[in-house]
Amino acid sequence: MRITGISTHVVGTPWRNLTYVQVHTDEGITGVGETRMLGRTDALLGYLREAELNHLAGSDPFAVEDLVRRMKYGDYGRAGEIVMSGIACVEMACWDIKGKALGVPVWQLLGGKVTDRVKAYANGWYTVERTPEAFHKAASTVVERGYRALKLDPFGTGHFELDHAETLHSISLVEAVRDAIGPEAELLVEMHGRFSPATAVRIAGELERFHPSWLEEPVPPENLKALAKVAEKTRLPIATGERIHDRIEFRELFESQAADIIQPDVGHIGGIGEARKLAATAETHYVLIAPHNVGGSVLTAASLQLAGCTPNFKILEHFNDFADAEIKKVVKGAPQVVDGYFQLSHEPGLGVELDTDAAAEFPQQQARFDLWAEGWEKRNPSGGRGE
Repeated sequence: MRITGISTHVVGTPWRNLTYVQVHTDEGITGVGETRMLGRTDALLGYLREAELNHLAGSDPFAVEDLVRRMKYGDYGRAGEIVMSGIACVEMACWDIKGKALGVPVWQLLGGKVTDRVKAYANGWYTVERTPEAFHKAASTVVERGYRALKLDPFGTGHFELDHAETLHSISLVEAVRDAIGPEAELLVEMHGRFSPATAVRIAGELERFHPSWLEEPVPPENLKALAKVAEKTRLPIATGERIHDRIEFRELFESQAADIIQPDVGHIGGIGEARKLAATAETHYVLIAPHNVGGSVLTAASLQLAGCTPNFKILEHFNDFADAEIKKVVKGAPQVVDGYFQLSHEPGLGVELDTDAAAEFPQQQARFDLWAEGWEKRNPSGGRGE
């Protein structure tokens, strides 16, 4: 079997563009991969056009390891977010092809399952006024849909510092959400790399009484010593990693022991196999993995293949029940959350298929994410743009 070419499809919404890549073969089997870029979708498409000529056409889709190696190192320049995202789309499509050809799910090819179901947490649900009453009502809706975990960034446009009044307001939002979901549901607090170490530590102290399962990206991701400073001064678990695009770059994070949960994005870190290797390294450091997952149903399906065979997998993010829910129709067999969990698919490959006709109903948009803009949490580009 050989790769004959690829086709790309961008599914657009006002706040995110999702890029789907189909890898075609001479035996008629087609695989699909997905990622979500922020302001770099056209750059990704340009890279994939070159990669198709330089690396993909004529390659064996079963030789996933070799293909990833050639795409990552065969152009000499250091692979960054765009290249690693392009690799991810192609890589997960090749796993899809391999699973379909052999009649088994991808998790079976990666060592077999360790679980039948994967806990989900909801994101994208708080597109409401930034008041305790509105957040309470929205969070109640999440648990009514069966979710047993949710995440929020309550901090407005906070940057490095957060004054006393804004701190009180942000904490009141968390308090409202905890009251809405009850004491047993998991509450995950996102900081989006906003704060200085001192501010993050101060806020962590305020949050402890709400028992969050983690603090995510309390400081900007570039300085791991700053992250370690926060980790040393809070009892709350620290999660980070969505903006690291090469598993090798996690080495320093593991050495610092500054994170309890890592959050690689399968769509940015080179795909399922690269994420599986990273998870194994994390396990040797007693670190859990909870992938960043703000894409659509193909990326969710790929992340679930990883979850199925990974002993130290904690939980999987899910946007698509609340943000742009209509885009789920572009993928046949889209994973669904039932009673707070995804059920592991036993279908061959990734277990999903892209409906290109449905995808064409959502043309690419000028989507943006600016979490420093007022009202970003509403994900409404006309009044503040955000994730």
